[in-house]
Amino acid sequence: MIKVGVVGATGYSGAKLVELLLNHKEAEIVYLGSKSYTGLTLGEVYKNFSPFKNLVLENLELLEVSKKCDVVFLALPSKIAKDLITEEILDNTLIIDLGADFRLEDSISYQKWYQTTPPNSNILKQAIYGLTDIYKDKIKQTKLIANPGCYTTCSILTLAPLVYNNLIDLDSIIIDAKSGVSGAGKSLNFNSLYCEANENIKAYALTSHRHTPEIEQELSKLAKRKVIVQFTPHLVPMNRGILSTCYAKLKKDVDSKQINTAYINFFKDCEFVNFLGENQTVETKYVKDSNRIDISFTIDKRTRNIIALGAIDNLVKGASGQAMENMNLYFGFDQYLGLQKFASTPI
Repeated sequence: MIKVGVVGATGYSGAKLVELLLNHKEAEIVYLGSKSYTGLTLGEVYKNFSPFKNLVLENLELLEVSKKCDVVFLALPSKIAKDLITEEILDNTLIIDLGADFRLEDSISYQKWYQTTPPNSNILKQAIYGLTDIYKDKIKQTKLIANPGCYTTCSILTLAPLVYNNLIDLDSIIIDAKSGVSGAGKSLNFNSLYCEANENIKAYALTSHRHTPEIEQELSKLAKRKVIVQFTPHLVPMNRGILSTCYAKLKKDVDSKQINTAYINFFKDCEFVNFLGENQTVETKYVKDSNRIDISFTIDKRTRNIIALGAIDNLVKGASGQAMENMNLYFGFDQYLGLQKFASTPI
């Protein structure tokens, strides 16, 4: 039994993580952190946790928390964790950061896209990008895991076999991604208000979304050359879910058989990747509450474009579920422990 702490337990990702941990037979929650609700129980903040009277919210220094936990999840907004993590904390415990502070390997890129000072370079060097379906072996060898973003998880995995196998023109990639409102987090935001989001769909952060360099970084590593993508996110009026529609020009003579083989081989050891094959429907409601990504593709013979589709639940595979998947990998637990592969009834 490992001892677990969650800092930021009252945010959407933090609360979902607590829910998953309560169903994990090898994890004991010993710390839940919250500045805003210190002294309350989690059940007083979210009534679905009301049967658990022992889930008291505290506000301790991270160093103190690290001494009592085998793993600490940081479910905090970006730009905070980079100033909290020290060598001493990493000596004490495994840190899984759900924010963006340690995802980008290049400090200059981080400073440009996040408009703040980068993390300590010695700490950053220890971070492993926690995309479990690609970096399984590396994740087991670090004390600092940078849990990927939701848009990035969906987009990278949807494109990975095509990029890795050089099946597409790498200069032609366009990603049109749509997210439910919970992707913006729990903080008060005008654009996330009900009257602003309901009965509406809109693109935002055109050419400037912070997940862009993350996607480019990981696709570039797969391609072994610099990859630049056109990434456009959209906000849609639903609570949760990500749908990434990815377009690219196929290389000459590439056919659907090669593409099928590429996806099957690339994801053959990935428990939570559900490759549906060619010309299949991918919908967010069929992955809701699961730690699964559904992927399919279609070839437009007229334009020689491939349209690859991926869908995830942004709070699970796109955040808390993948964080638990990282924990399971690190400690050698069964990957399904605390996680369900199937989705909830889609109504």
